[in-house]
Amino acid sequence: MINRTAAVRTTRRPGKLAKLGLGLILPGSVVLLWQILGQNGVISELLFPTPLTIAESFITLSVSGDLWTNLRISVVRALSGFLLGGGLGLLFGILVGLFRRSEKMLDPSLQMIRMIPSLAVIPLFILWFGIGEESKVLLIAKGAFFPLYINTFVGIRSVDNKLFEVARVLEFSRMKQIVKLVLPAAVPNIILGVRLSLGLSWLGLVVAELIASTSGIGYMMSDARQFADTPVVFVGIIVFAIAGLVSDSIVRLIERRLLRWKDSYQG
Repeated sequence: MINRTAAVRTTRRPGKLAKLGLGLILPGSVVLLWQILGQNGVISELLFPTPLTIAESFITLSVSGDLWTNLRISVVRALSGFLLGGGLGLLFGILVGLFRRSEKMLDPSLQMIRMIPSLAVIPLFILWFGIGEESKVLLIAKGAFFPLYINTFVGIRSVDNKLFEVARVLEFSRMKQIVKLVLPAAVPNIILGVRLSLGLSWLGLVVAELIASTSGIGYMMSDARQFADTPVVFVGIIVFAIAGLVSDSIVRLIERRLLRWKDSYQG
């Protein structure tokens, strides 16, 4: 039995390593080609600094502590906006999904607000809340609200009506229906909404920090742009990409844990 388990683990490892290797082929090739073209002067060093130059800027910012200070501020802003907007989106999604009267009352107004571009409300947020943390967090929350709201609503309305009939036969209370039936069945859609909301939270963070901010990764990039310090701009872009990838990977890990019972196509 032990030998069989060890054999299974041994056969799985090469598969994971092969998958990681396949995923690194494209970015590795791009970085290598980028370095070669930059060193030979084919592309402008000012517009496209080589990966080695960007790496040097990353090390310099890391050693000075500026990168980690700004990253911590940006992460707090993104998570605060996501928790506020995503939490309200989940709550309103459950409310509108469960009660048709709530749908008629709230959904038209929410859909109208959804169609307003975030850039259009920035001047109002600055007038109302200034350029402090409130306006940035609220701007991020606006973007994070709607993916979770819509996906929660769709997930609840996609629950098989026969399950509700079974719940009535078993005399489940309304709260028990929600906890034991509705939310578990809607988990795949809710997780999808969480992933989309997180992505839009990082997008909203970039917009907020580039327009009106005195700290954060977006401010660091904007400040570097004014002094034509292109490597620092690329460092900021890479940091945002890594932060988004890490947060999405964490959600996907939670998704796999919650949906272990679901047999789905793996490709």
